[in-house]
Amino acid sequence: MNDLSITIRPEAAGDAQAIERLHERTFGPGRFVLSAYRIREHVEHLLDVSFTARIGTLLVGSVRQLPVTVGETPALLLGPLTVEPPFRSRGIGRMLMERALKEAKDKGHRIVLLVGDEPYYSRVGFKLVPKGRVTMPGPVDAARILVFELVDGAFEGVSGAVAPDWSRARG
Repeated sequence: MNDLSITIRPEAAGDAQAIERLHERTFGPGRFVLSAYRIREHVEHLLDVSFTARIGTLLVGSVRQLPVTVGETPALLLGPLTVEPPFRSRGIGRMLMERALKEAKDKGHRIVLLVGDEPYYSRVGFKLVPKGRVTMPGPVDAARILVFELVDGAFEGVSGAVAPDWSRARG
């Protein structure tokens, strides 16, 4: 399978059902109680910084980013990032993240947060947020709140609650 060509492309509105089925298979029904999903209930992800991975026409991965604020500071929340189990450990997740972060930077975003495993996400440059500096709705292990500065120093002095960017809330 190493010779299969992976295509990373921007998520299109027509990808929504296939991505939702992928989330069902990989995360199960428990995903809806997670703090990040509580934020997603109120604001749509941004298609221009969300991506899919395909082998031919088969969707094998997805990453989404949605607009949030940390206190008063605009940011993006990365996730969910998911890859079909048979295609994991082939660099697809990393390819999706690198493309998403590059596009976010190119479009003028400055900060990306996520809730995830530091050993995995640190490989692309995410760093642990100092404990107590950022809060999420609901219970979240502080050791899993990570930040990526798209602009050097962008996270300096930023603190507060992570909330949906209400200026982009669903109608």
